[in-house]
Amino acid sequence: MLNRDKFYIGGQWVAPSAKETIDVHCAGTGEVMGEVPAGTEKDIEAAVAAARAAFEGWSRTPVEKRAEYLQKISDGLKARADELAQTIAQEVGMPIKLAGRIQAGLPIANFANYAKLAPAFQFETRVGNSVVVREPVGVVGAITPWNYPLHQIALKVAPALAAGCTVVLKPSEIAPFNAFLLAEVIEAAGLPKGVFNLVTGYGLAVGEALVKHPQVDMISFTGSTRAGKRISEVGAQTVKRIALELGGKSPSVILEDADLAAAVKGTVNGCFLNSGQTCTALTRMLVPQSKYEEAAKLAVEAAKGFTLGDPMQESTRLGPLSSQMQLERVRSYIKKGVEEGAEMLTGGAEKPEGLPGGYFVKPTIFGKVKNSMTIAQEEIFGPVLCIIAYQDEDEAVRIANDSPYGLAGAVWSKDDAHAQEVARHIRAGQIDVNGGAFNMNAPFGGFKQSGHGREAGVYGLEEFLELKSLQLKGLG
Repeated sequence: MLNRDKFYIGGQWVAPSAKETIDVHCAGTGEVMGEVPAGTEKDIEAAVAAARAAFEGWSRTPVEKRAEYLQKISDGLKARADELAQTIAQEVGMPIKLAGRIQAGLPIANFANYAKLAPAFQFETRVGNSVVVREPVGVVGAITPWNYPLHQIALKVAPALAAGCTVVLKPSEIAPFNAFLLAEVIEAAGLPKGVFNLVTGYGLAVGEALVKHPQVDMISFTGSTRAGKRISEVGAQTVKRIALELGGKSPSVILEDADLAAAVKGTVNGCFLNSGQTCTALTRMLVPQSKYEEAAKLAVEAAKGFTLGDPMQESTRLGPLSSQMQLERVRSYIKKGVEEGAEMLTGGAEKPEGLPGGYFVKPTIFGKVKNSMTIAQEEIFGPVLCIIAYQDEDEAVRIANDSPYGLAGAVWSKDDAHAQEVARHIRAGQIDVNGGAFNMNAPFGGFKQSGHGREAGVYGLEEFLELKSLQLKGLG
């Protein structure tokens, strides 16, 4: 049992203001794996006060020194990489082999990356008779999700600290233990008191308290579009900066001349990663009408390789979903797809055989999907792929853009230049061209209801900075 009974506030482990706790369930078994405190508004008040008190000193700390702390944090996380991977595999359900590379590896890399980026960043530039200064925005409230818990924390905390901001972190109550491990690493790194603070709890209690707090200058949120809209409403009352990374319904556009086998395999992999619990998941596969039958067969064959199993086993390719609520949500969408007339090619809403516990759902593929169907318009957040046929390229682009979301997508063609041209017509923040690799220094974020603001690289650093102009006399 992983039981935590204190928050990290002002450089100390302090008792919560209330006795209520939250059970955290193991995704692979459904059993309780531990508990964390359910914070209250009083805990947020204490954490924000600590962050505000630490801000002036931290913002004036030389950037080289801030970078040293970031590198120490990266090193500390690396020393506990196996523990992090095992913890997150249990919390989220990602198979352990992938969890080591992604759930632990990416946060380690991101802290180290900002340790390198920050000293090289130009915090001041000359424009005519002005010096344009980039200063930290202030106290940042970071509210993070459960699907890539520590990675999303790192994409907020690392650049915020690099910019000179102080942070109050509210991680998801579904996958919170990794955040406590980070707090221990930060404490061991000697980060000044109050620069980083951790409070766990439910969104309606501690999340709203953090968003509405007048001493919080910025909220950086990753999660559902519904929650993002609420944060925008509450944050507007104090006119604070809001950065939102929200949902997606990403199209994978396979063009007529594409290597069909490679494109279908890449799409299925992009859909089923982390059991589909990925905001950039390629959940709509768009194929030429003439290639539909072949593409459907290839997709079903690719799905067979995603063997369900215990996420702690090295051989498992598809783990469980993260919670009972998520399991019920995904199953309801699968049933909805059948009701609306989509063709079930493989999978289904029934419980998989041979897996007595855990939140498992079969890898599911729907064929003959119309883009107007619920399963093609709403984010399911499970291993569910929709195959949509199109008549010509113009229709493919129209279907790709016919979504309230605009986070990610993919285009496949044997002609790279042509693929890039089509990608430019898709309104989304990140488009993979012929399986292009993830780039941790490229900006990450969305169009439309996928949010606003960008994370990663220098673009993520800029989110936490304010611009100030010093108008100088006699220069020009």
